[in-house]
Amino acid sequence: MPNEVGIDGIQRLIHAGAQLIEILPAREYSEEHLPGAINIPLKSLTEDSVSDLDRAQPTVVYCWDYQ
Repeated sequence: MPNEVGIDGIQRLIHAGAQLIEILPAREYSEEHLPGAINIPLKSLTEDSVSDLDRAQPTVVYCWDYQ
């Protein structure tokens, strides 16, 4: 079940081994992303595109929008 978390919660999840998924397009991902994040653009987010993720680990899905 998705949950919105603040920066403190994200930091705790990262330290606990959470998977980071950046959903911006590949070009924007290549310009800047959090260390360790993988890129799955939102338009490509499907059951197949996330099949390699570890379902036993927490997953943080985020995007960085300068606007």
